Amino acid sequence: MSQPSIPFIDLKAQRDRIRDKIDAAIAKVIDHGAFIMGPEVGEFESKLADFTGADHVLSCANGTDALQLVLMAEGIGPGDAVFVPAMTFVATAEVVPLLGATPFFVDVLPDTFNMDPNSLKQAVLDARAQGLTPKIVIPVDLFGQPADYDQINPIAAENDMIVVADSAQGLGGSLNGVRAGKLATWTTTSFFPAKPLGCYGDGGAVMTDDPERAELIKSLRVHGKGGDKYDNVRVGVNSRLDTLQAAILIEKLAIFEDELKARDRIAQRYSERLGAYIQTPRVMQKATSSWAQYTLVHDGRDQLQASLKEQGVPSVFYYPIALNQQTGYATYPCCQQGVDVSERLAKSVISLPMHPYLEEDAQDMIIEAVIKSL
Repeated sequence: MSQPSIPFIDLKAQRDRIRDKIDAAIAKVIDHGAFIMGPEVGEFESKLADFTGADHVLSCANGTDALQLVLMAEGIGPGDAVFVPAMTFVATAEVVPLLGATPFFVDVLPDTFNMDPNSLKQAVLDARAQGLTPKIVIPVDLFGQPADYDQINPIAAENDMIVVADSAQGLGGSLNGVRAGKLATWTTTSFFPAKPLGCYGDGGAVMTDDPERAELIKSLRVHGKGGDKYDNVRVGVNSRLDTLQAAILIEKLAIFEDELKARDRIAQRYSERLGAYIQTPRVMQKATSSWAQYTLVHDGRDQLQASLKEQGVPSVFYYPIALNQQTGYATYPCCQQGVDVSERLAKSVISLPMHPYLEEDAQDMIIEAVIKSL
């Protein structure tokens, strides 16, 4: 059996492109020695704010902390319901019980893989019937496409809920010409190395247009500090982006726009060639995707993956167990209508190699391998 000859995500090609700039950025930090909250951290936050359009960007240690910081800022706790799609990485739900609140699972749409607004409406009613107070909805920009905030934001407003966009995969995507980072009251993201904008370790950020909320995050991410380093005015955490990672992200952000265009070209080529053979991802007419992953739907995905591997093409099953079916989360509530789409997709989605440096001959090999395997 042959080993994959095409990298699923090619960080080496990106590194080779900007190696001199990365090396210089790292050397500069080592020379000045401000390894915690050094000048590159503020510079990166400012540049990311310019890119996304968000008024405030607050970096932190990772994407999971970003979500937890937001829920802490909103005072989430026992008796509160936080609505989470059943198809996502566990971090989206994980932060909710950590603060004593209840994750309430909502179904997703079969074509975009993002939160189903109708399922959300039902879940809000169900939560109230169970004696919970609806407080937060966390749509996930899964695989790079923003959730349908045009529908979700009004549902939240009608029910006095705050929308927290989990854009760990969606940074660079847009809806109605507005980029992720400015589509909800809060946006969180991750700079895990495999993300479209990734660092060389862990990293994350919180985005908001609300200055008071931004000040809360600044305090919470540094032990709940007040005006004085040793006057901690609230209970916080220790969650800061390392200066070295900020320096790396500055250089990566400089080429991010170009990489997003390359990802989109590759995704369009995949879809044009594969659309007649298999279910390809649908991007809403009003949206653009950052294409964190390119994900197909196929009932015989195990056989498809085995055949692709034989042909030297890697593939990945993302989120093969719906959150409501995972051991640590099976006791938490779902909307009354169930999350059948999430459960079905968990057993049928398969992602192909996707990165900005995927050459056309490699794309052709992947496309032909998929068609041959069906």
